Amino acid sequence: MRGDELEAACLALPGAGKEYPFGEGVEVFKVRGKIFAIGRFGGERPTISLRCEPDLAVQLRAQHAAINPGWHLNKRHWNTVTLDGSLSAALVRELIEDSYDLVVEKLPRRERDALRWLDG
Repeated sequence: MRGDELEAACLALPGAGKEYPFGEGVEVFKVRGKIFAIGRFGGERPTISLRCEPDLAVQLRAQHAAINPGWHLNKRHWNTVTLDGSLSAALVRELIEDSYDLVVEKLPRRERDALRWLDG
């Protein structure tokens, strides 16, 4: 996947938006004000940091050299994925969706319901 494909995958999720709170070059994707992805899409090897269940995060790191503990993030809950061509686009999209879902499940019920309405 390329950086523009990552961005499109993040923004395709219901209620997702993009901000630049850390300056130009670091794209932050949020749903209802909560971060689910942080991307650095410039350069030859774009990266995206995603939330992940702790046990799954460890498994993914063991299985894929392109998945590492979250850079400058809580390493228990975040993975940084380097797009070096070794991961399928389907896996990367799944990781993005899982990160989004982890954030949405922590939102108040009213906000979750509003997102379902956007999706429906």
